[in-house]
Amino acid sequence: MTDTPAPSCPTSTRLYEAGEVVAEGFDPHEIADQLQAHPKAVLWLDLFDPDENDLKVVAAEFRLHPLAVEDAVHDHQRPKVDRYPGHLFMNVYAVHVDTAAPGPAMHKTEISSFITERALITVRKSPSDLTPLIERWDTDAGLAPDAGVGFLVYGLLDVIVDGHFAAARRLDEAMDKTEDDMLEEGGAPRSVRMYGFALRKTLAALRRPVAPMAGLIADVMRADTEMVAEHLEPYYRDVDDHARRAIETIDSARDRINGLLEADLNEQSNALNDVTRKLAAWAAIIAVPTALTGFFGQNVPYWGYEKFWGFLLSLGLILGSAAGLYLYLKRRGWL
Repeated sequence: MTDTPAPSCPTSTRLYEAGEVVAEGFDPHEIADQLQAHPKAVLWLDLFDPDENDLKVVAAEFRLHPLAVEDAVHDHQRPKVDRYPGHLFMNVYAVHVDTAAPGPAMHKTEISSFITERALITVRKSPSDLTPLIERWDTDAGLAPDAGVGFLVYGLLDVIVDGHFAAARRLDEAMDKTEDDMLEEGGAPRSVRMYGFALRKTLAALRRPVAPMAGLIADVMRADTEMVAEHLEPYYRDVDDHARRAIETIDSARDRINGLLEADLNEQSNALNDVTRKLAAWAAIIAVPTALTGFFGQNVPYWGYEKFWGFLLSLGLILGSAAGLYLYLKRRGWL
């Protein structure tokens, strides 16, 4: 058994028996010996960024289907659960959201999993912190007796879905300050508006890995998979509830930011109308004296032509007509 080839990529291993870690950090080529020495134990094997040859070694050891192995090698698979003879293939995304200026950004890690009767094999395609996953298994060790590999899958899904819900809440909270800035009189500054657009884009990106999770969990819980023990069903239903709450939070936040952007656009239109109206009013005020001076100065001599009192008369007429038009427009609210 010890001559079995091992993957060359970085790996993590743990062996659980009745919720207790009976072995960890052992080389992958010792897996068969460890499983044989602990017939009631279940294995967790993590592979970081394996190539095709690495997965072929694991596939030969656990009899994994070639199509599942192909999906695990290639990036950007959709969240799903596929059934193959002797095992399930599951693909999910762990997400993290950064809401700092100048715009929010989402970081995601694709995690493919092979779920056999006695092993959970995870394939990570980008760097991620495994500490929350290990801590969740250690914290919920009391669920493990007679739960088999379903205990490990529950811990993985719980961490993933909690991350989805936390990301959705973080984006929703980031919207509070944006809402205050956008609803100011005259419309939001361009930086605030661009942050709002970035929020909407990030929410759309987050929805893609989150939306299928409720259906994915339902597929895992199907009776014919025989993986979820009866005492684990309430915990899986709790994860399902969190997944649904996450997508509801995302949809609510998306409707909210769309409403804010539309309200900001309306406020900008109102401000533009005010500016346009004031420009038209001032143009009218300027046009009146322009017309008068044009009439008296260019076409015919005005009353009192070449007389000082005539100049005073024309000046008074200009000022009086402009002032009258100003008062009229002011009373109408155009100025």
